[in-house]
Amino acid sequence: MQCSSGFSSRTMSGEVPANINIKEPRWDQSTFVGRANHFFTVTDPRNVLLTDEQLENARRIVHDYRQGVIPPGLTENELWRAKYVYDSAFHPDTGEKMILIGRMSAQVPMNMTITGCMMTFYRTTPAVLFWQWVNQSFNAVVNYTNRSGDAPLSVSELGTAYVSATSGAVVTALGLNALTKHVSSLVGRFVPFAAVAAANCINIPLMRQRELKVGIPITDERGNRLGESANAAQQAITQVVVSRILMAAPGMAIPPFIMNTLEKKAFLKRFPWMSAPIQVGLVGFCLVFATPLCCALFPQKSSMSVSSLEDELRAKLHQSHPELQRVYFNKGL
Repeated sequence: MQCSSGFSSRTMSGEVPANINIKEPRWDQSTFVGRANHFFTVTDPRNVLLTDEQLENARRIVHDYRQGVIPPGLTENELWRAKYVYDSAFHPDTGEKMILIGRMSAQVPMNMTITGCMMTFYRTTPAVLFWQWVNQSFNAVVNYTNRSGDAPLSVSELGTAYVSATSGAVVTALGLNALTKHVSSLVGRFVPFAAVAAANCINIPLMRQRELKVGIPITDERGNRLGESANAAQQAITQVVVSRILMAAPGMAIPPFIMNTLEKKAFLKRFPWMSAPIQVGLVGFCLVFATPLCCALFPQKSSMSVSSLEDELRAKLHQSHPELQRVYFNKGL
């Protein structure tokens, strides 16, 4: 069952119960289908169009409900809709409103435009430099916006991560372009994907380097904070890197075959300027499904065994919580 599309609908009779746990997603997160439903709602591109007034209204409904205040006439569907609007725009750990282009709801429109252009303009060095720089600048914003925990990066750490990731992506793209000069045009079309995959392996750990140094907040099953763990950060970042690479794969692996065929046809020979819009559209179609499905590969509230934590933290938890078997943390996106 999907959430209703606005606060004004009255799809459920009676007032909303007071015991719904809106800190958790609406759907069962122990199953892939439940997580997919959750992320189809979180990454819905229409959320980008919401006004500040609508976001504030959603925030007020969520905060009031958590305090036990239920506005008269509020239905359960409206409550869940408010929760997902709130989640789409506000950071889960800090509560801050996220930068618009860094929100998960902006992933599809931003990525389809950038990826489509990267895959259309990949033949010349200036084009590769420009679009890889645009892509890594966007990735840097997304990775910083969706970091786990509430520890801020310093300006110097942010700058180092950005320059390193952008340099890594550009060097990879240019290196692969040079290697594929003498192979078929189809193979050359996969250069942007290889560069993006390599850059994700550099960009995400660098943009979240503070988490690897000082750790991310870990909690028990009820959400009580127990400390910070760098081992949890390693698991979280690895899962995000894997899902981001797989997220990019359909949009960068399927269109090259289609475009290679289309460019041999009379239509694109007559209208070569149509190449970029067609490519962007194909990438967008793939991303609408790939983004939520790949976000759903791992639970957002990830967990690990207490035995996998750092020695000092494990010893501390054995003393204070001897019965504790697993700890939980927000893996970021």
